[in-house]
Amino acid sequence: MAREVADHLVEADQCGVESHGIVRVLQYTREFLDGTLMASARPRIECQQGARLTVQADGGIGIPALRIAHEQAAELALQDGLSAVAVLGAGHTGRLGAFGEAAARRGCLSIALGGGNRKRWRMVAPYGGREALLPTNPFCIAMPGGDRGPVVIDIATSQAAGGWIYAARAAGVDLPEGIIVDRNGVPSRDPEDYFDGGAILPKGGPLGYGLALIAELVGEAMLGPVLKGEINWLVLALDCRRYHEAPAMQIVAEEILAEIRASAPVEGRGRVEVPGERERDLHAAAQGKPLMVPGKIWAAIEDLARDLNAVPNQKTAAFVGRPLL
Repeated sequence: MAREVADHLVEADQCGVESHGIVRVLQYTREFLDGTLMASARPRIECQQGARLTVQADGGIGIPALRIAHEQAAELALQDGLSAVAVLGAGHTGRLGAFGEAAARRGCLSIALGGGNRKRWRMVAPYGGREALLPTNPFCIAMPGGDRGPVVIDIATSQAAGGWIYAARAAGVDLPEGIIVDRNGVPSRDPEDYFDGGAILPKGGPLGYGLALIAELVGEAMLGPVLKGEINWLVLALDCRRYHEAPAMQIVAEEILAEIRASAPVEGRGRVEVPGERERDLHAAAQGKPLMVPGKIWAAIEDLARDLNAVPNQKTAAFVGRPLL
């Protein structure tokens, strides 16, 4: 399982999603040490009723649990047309887009939303408020696309994932404008203002707030309290071929996506992109190349290794270089 998590984090960095890359080693280690994450936990299928089942994560790291959930959701959807998989008590789940894309490549539309632990993870202010009350409650929607592969939307319902703020703090850089407010509700770019009682703003104002609130209701009111770990999840999958056979669907999808890509960009942007394609392009370009990690983040990982009497791989010393933000 450790290898699966390590591979997932490296892939996230290669896809340009540094907030969910190896910087998370610092968080995961801290949470294993303080008992937030259970090192001995292994995800398991707890119960199944037809095309509905539950994956129990038992407070363990959520990456293998969400992989299993999407695999099972896709398998059941291909059998029965539609499926629903609950994941209970998962720790941090990594880059959701990786799981959604895998389900989409099997011909499924998948929708994943997580929430239910606002009492512990008060990070995001509701629209119109300044007090952090909600988690970042992410969503991932993925479906088969055109010639270039699936379309994947992987978003936090906040202006930025919490990992970006931790990463900016670790790298010693400021955040972009419009991400956080300080404890008085005043806009700030300093990550320390978030940790000193501030809040992340909801993505798109009322849009992100509304999505986060729905995810919180699903995660706790519907699935039950988060007894272990960080979050509860609901993963839905639908076999797209029940509506339109794959070759015809791909042709129409490519017509739509090609028109979007060909549209005129605004001043300062090179082109209009389709969600999911940038990550795949970056991942392909990163193959066979060293992984570039901000120096301060890598130094923190080396310090952690020394504290734990672990032996770092000296070859990685050359991997330090590219700034995070």
